[in-house]
Amino acid sequence: MKNPILNLQKVFESRIRLGVMSALMVNDTLDFNALKELLGLTDGNLASHLKTLEQQEIVVVSKQFIGRKPSTTYKASEHGRDLFRSHLAALEELINNQ
Repeated sequence: MKNPILNLQKVFESRIRLGVMSALMVNDTLDFNALKELLGLTDGNLASHLKTLEQQEIVVVSKQFIGRKPSTTYKASEHGRDLFRSHLAALEELINNQ
């Protein structure tokens, strides 16, 4: 029997990155402030986790100006969605086989 732990994705071990991906899986896009408020994080903490997800091409970042204010939005990439689904399936398998 294969070990479901092998299919867990290290990038989602952080509760913050897990929260970001959970939010992005049910929303097409979210802006930085919405994620910050939803997860109850500081700017710096959220930014560092989003940078990790962006570097691994798990999220796609879009920057624009709304009026004179900068706005940064995030969306889960297809790669990110597939990786997250795989992670959740591994967690379910682990839980169900105990």
